[in-house]
Amino acid sequence: MVIGLWGGDREVLRGLFRDADDSAAEVDRYLTSGEVFVAEDNGLVVGHLQVVDADGAVELKSMAVLAERRGTGVGRALVEAAVEHCRRGGVSRMVVATATADVGNLRFYQRLGFRMLRVERDAFTAASGYPDGIVIDGVPLRDRIWLDRELVVDAS
Repeated sequence: MVIGLWGGDREVLRGLFRDADDSAAEVDRYLTSGEVFVAEDNGLVVGHLQVVDADGAVELKSMAVLAERRGTGVGRALVEAAVEHCRRGGVSRMVVATATADVGNLRFYQRLGFRMLRVERDAFTAASGYPDGIVIDGVPLRDRIWLDRELVVDAS
């Protein structure tokens, strides 16, 4: 598996972006922003991660791994590649948001050194393009939780 910055048309990655976000309107809004890393295995893109500038930090905005490759280290490798890239660029903090209902994502990010920062209540509404009735692991999709990770900036 090889991880690197994506230089191609982001429309090719739209399916992965939609796997990461239930709102097509939100994906349309940020698809072309920031930088995108991809994990490729024998020429097949098996995952992506997008980072965007966020008020003195960088936000991990979107990440998805093909269903058949989840749990194999692709997501972890993408995050660590993005962290290293951001460190080299002088970024000292990375933030990420996920649904409070998605305990799998919460566990994933905490295992990678992210810590709880704040809760944004009622973030997933019809007004922002999320359909009513989404349930994750038996929990209604309503609130968003923000996490952050301090990055040790490379002084060299």
